[in-house]
Amino acid sequence: MSTNRRQFIQHMGGLAAGAVLGQNLFAAATIKKPFFEISLAQWSLHKALFAKQLDNLDFPAKAKNDFGIHVVEYVNAFFKDKATDTNYLNELLKRCKDNGVRNHLIMCDGEGNLGDAKDAERLKAVENHYKWVDAAKYLGCTTIRVNAAGEGSREEVAKAAADGLSRLGEYADKVGINVIVENHGSYSSDGGWLAGVMKQVNRKNVGTLPDFGNFCIKRDPNNWMTCHESYDRYLGTKELMPFAKAVSAKTYDFDEKGNCIETDYYRIMKIVKDAGFNGYIGIEYEGEKLSEEEGIRKTKALLEKVRMELA
Repeated sequence: MSTNRRQFIQHMGGLAAGAVLGQNLFAAATIKKPFFEISLAQWSLHKALFAKQLDNLDFPAKAKNDFGIHVVEYVNAFFKDKATDTNYLNELLKRCKDNGVRNHLIMCDGEGNLGDAKDAERLKAVENHYKWVDAAKYLGCTTIRVNAAGEGSREEVAKAAADGLSRLGEYADKVGINVIVENHGSYSSDGGWLAGVMKQVNRKNVGTLPDFGNFCIKRDPNNWMTCHESYDRYLGTKELMPFAKAVSAKTYDFDEKGNCIETDYYRIMKIVKDAGFNGYIGIEYEGEKLSEEEGIRKTKALLEKVRMELA
């Protein structure tokens, strides 16, 4: 083969390789990372957990092996006395590592009202949450979810809640943990009210956890499932998203096409995306017609479908 011909072939081969490389780089650049990842909220399995059919230590493995979800959100009720038990927390960490599961947050209930009108009771509630901040840090979580509850007028509870959240946020900031508030009944289910509390707190590590299904402001005291006064879920989600550090994808029932009956997921997830959210959206199935496992799978499929449509 002549030198000129060999050089020509080498030159053309280089051009072809460069073209392929350019195509691969272009393809990689056009593949966008999804604007959210799916996590599993432990409350989706609360029936099995309360019935002792599932143990808290087995939750990470179940999330990964049964549902293909590798990020989890705990509820403190299922290991209430273990917040400071390092042996227990080490075992939980081991289960996570063995299954390739990441801990995201701990939902904290039953530790007092952060919006209590009485200073002493409010401070006690703040301090009761310290152990969960520390447990979250130990488990590799980034966040704890709390409630902004209290008694009094809208303005009174807002002022007290802002104080309680500020104090807790100051403690949590020392160890790099976020404190987020869920719309979880009463005033907190009013998106405008909770957004106003966030503005009063004005801390980078204190935010919200918009829950698509928790916009009932007033329930029937004799029938908790009956809501007497609701806040618009789409407006509420839009108001809370600027402060959101996580999102709760609440579902109850589905139609024959797999769409959530009570919430237009395309509409509400577009609100989430338009807010610039980029994080975890936790599945929280709470329906009665499907089993917990089937409800989780339906919710996951719906989130994946809407994510693709909004990509």
